Amino acid sequence: MKVIIVGAGEVGKYLAEVLSQRDQDVTVLERDAELASELEQELDIRVLRQSGSSADALVRAGVESSDFFLAMTSDDETNLIASSLAKALGANQTFARIHDQTFRDASLINYQRHFGIDHLLNPERLAAVEMAKSIRNPGRVAVEDFGRGMIEVQAISIHKRAKVLGRPLAELKLSGKMRVGLVQRGSETIVANAGTVLEVGDTVTLFGAPEAIYEVLPLFDPVAERRQNVNVVILGGGEIGVSLVQLLSHTRFNLRIIEQSRAVCERLADAYPKINVIHGEGTSLRLLEEEQIGQADFFVACTRDDEDNIMTCLQASKLGTPHTLLSISRPDYIEILERLGGTLGIERAVSPRIATAQEVLRYVGKKSFTELVRLPEDSGVIVEIRVGKDSPCVNKKLREVKWPKECLVVGLEHRYEVRTPGAEDTIRAGDWLLVLVKPGLLDELVALTTR
Repeated sequence: MKVIIVGAGEVGKYLAEVLSQRDQDVTVLERDAELASELEQELDIRVLRQSGSSADALVRAGVESSDFFLAMTSDDETNLIASSLAKALGANQTFARIHDQTFRDASLINYQRHFGIDHLLNPERLAAVEMAKSIRNPGRVAVEDFGRGMIEVQAISIHKRAKVLGRPLAELKLSGKMRVGLVQRGSETIVANAGTVLEVGDTVTLFGAPEAIYEVLPLFDPVAERRQNVNVVILGGGEIGVSLVQLLSHTRFNLRIIEQSRAVCERLADAYPKINVIHGEGTSLRLLEEEQIGQADFFVACTRDDEDNIMTCLQASKLGTPHTLLSISRPDYIEILERLGGTLGIERAVSPRIATAQEVLRYVGKKSFTELVRLPEDSGVIVEIRVGKDSPCVNKKLREVKWPKECLVVGLEHRYEVRTPGAEDTIRAGDWLLVLVKPGLLDELVALTTR
């Protein structure tokens, strides 16, 4: 596998190290002589001291035969230009690291489509997604490797007063963002379809967007306790903090942001009038006590200062906050927190650098078929499958494909967009499918989709 990386900063260097350890053919373009020299000394890879936004340099790097092109500098414009040029010159898949919200806003123009880039990656957004998964889904089972937490799995028993009883699933008009997958009825396991009728005592497995599943739970069990009014305090109104606000926009989350910049506070208050914005120094123990941080359910420290994030999480934990999370940049801090986090009372530390690298590694060297979860008693298996260009599924709607009898597509990823698909969704070559299938039909499914 031939991989070209532009930029030898934190993210680029980390990716180069991981990929070279996996015996990939790695070439790095870095115009800073000092960074390039350090990389040459530390890793057994090819390093070119040239600009990644130069077409001539990309040709010299062999971009036309590259499987993956990763533009990972700290400059958005450089990454967009480099990835666009690489795609035009023949790179198979291109990734551009971006930070500016402007380039993720597709209301006026879709920058990803305009520049012909396969994937736009925002490190801070990816870190926020990891944190949001911990906040939205404590104690739940989630398919973490599909859709960056956008597809969740949850089992629930059908109550005797459930509104879903006695009617085929097709008549229930459930949210299009979720699916009923497996139905466990005594010793029998059923892969649900449109005609499945639920009975009292059935255990159903739901797939879909986390908030969509949360909304439909009362239909299956009207007396089940649903946690309302989850109190979340976010320290830092930067990119991670704003992304968290967007990801936790459901009314069940009461959000507060502590930010020391008055100008940032004013922008946040204008943009998100439903959240409580507090102007103050988050490292002040007095402020944390005044804001009764100990009574919050979650405290998330995501400023740009690692030390401030660590210290405020320690203070919040000491004050009584049961769940503390933080963002971290320095690699040596991450290692220490992984060893001592439980002792210190810090539940999770997330690195934007590592989150970005892990997202890239989901694709680089990834097999066309991966078994994610095998359900208890071999009742079913959840697999992730890449649709091959010669598959008969290509350019067909979901309802037009002759799927194996006990098989259900519960997730679809197309060009970085992840959703629970409907019958009218069209499958394209290169799409990734999340599929629930009976183990005995797995070979038939793989043969149908991957050829």
